[in-house]
Amino acid sequence: MRVETTITWADVAFSTGAGDRAEAEAGVREAYAAAGLAAPRAIIWAGSPVVASAAAAIHHGGEAAVDALNRAGLGSLILSAAPLLARPLGQSVREEVRTQPWEWARADVLRETGGAGWARVWESTGGLLWPRVNTVVQEIRRGLSVLGGEEAGDLLRQAALDAVLGQHDAAWLSAFADAPGLAGLARVARNAGWWFPYADVAIVCERPAELHLDEAGRLHRSDGPALVFPDGFALEAWHGMPVPEGFVASMADLNPERIRNEENAELRRVMLEHFGFDRYLSESGATPLHRDETGVLWRISLPDDEDVVTVEVVNSTAEPDGTFRTYFLRVPPWVQRARQGVAWTFGVKEEDYRPERET
Repeated sequence: MRVETTITWADVAFSTGAGDRAEAEAGVREAYAAAGLAAPRAIIWAGSPVVASAAAAIHHGGEAAVDALNRAGLGSLILSAAPLLARPLGQSVREEVRTQPWEWARADVLRETGGAGWARVWESTGGLLWPRVNTVVQEIRRGLSVLGGEEAGDLLRQAALDAVLGQHDAAWLSAFADAPGLAGLARVARNAGWWFPYADVAIVCERPAELHLDEAGRLHRSDGPALVFPDGFALEAWHGMPVPEGFVASMADLNPERIRNEENAELRRVMLEHFGFDRYLSESGATPLHRDETGVLWRISLPDDEDVVTVEVVNSTAEPDGTFRTYFLRVPPWVQRARQGVAWTFGVKEEDYRPERET
């Protein structure tokens, strides 16, 4: 029996692995035709937005761009981009292929529904999806901007402005999926990542091979890169915070001394979260600041950073095995007493926190 599955625009936005190349290329040609343009003479695939952005940077900047990338130690990136530049690209047609059709579709909805109606359409479609998708988009752009230092990073980031976002345009496509002229863009989005439309050549990027998000939709992975493209371009992140390459793997060997000696305060906090407050307190020989019937208040002093203050509390409801789980609640550094800290987590004053039963 054949089971039909419904692919939502959220599925499209966060899809990984290879799509249907033939379908994506047909979508590219359809998008050009809808814009009144001749089909590109060639459609070339790239393993990630970084390689395509490098090709775009060299296309626009010529030898000056090549020199800048070489100075940044990105010679291998230049070599990877070379096949994409085997023939002249022509001028960017992103405005005609993507921007104008979006503006026309939005204008049609505004005429039909008015401003308030359009707001409701967006809130129930793209407005729900865009914040999560934008998190991934901004991380890719950030990854481009830090490659090879400020000069090369800025070059790649600017070049990426030529891109249509493909699957990451899912938010606005969800609002206008049935609009005339957008069918080609939707076909590409369902099967590919970012793509760079030029008059003579379209460069289409593969979707990520891996994408790992936490419950809040932020890039996160505790045992490797959170975002990986087929050509090896990868980004590591901890609950949305970018971390250096190899940092996640290095946390397997954490100890209190290494945490204290980390100069970057943000990375130090990531280390502490990963290591665990309870383990750090135990292995660092810390002593409690205050205790009462609500819990135990701990303070961890870190160099060049605000103190980390937590309240150790025991869940009053037993686990299925009869044990009682211990939690560490992060509270502001100004907290001086355990009850004060627990009350703060409930949004009430210390003197008003008198629960009959804690859960």
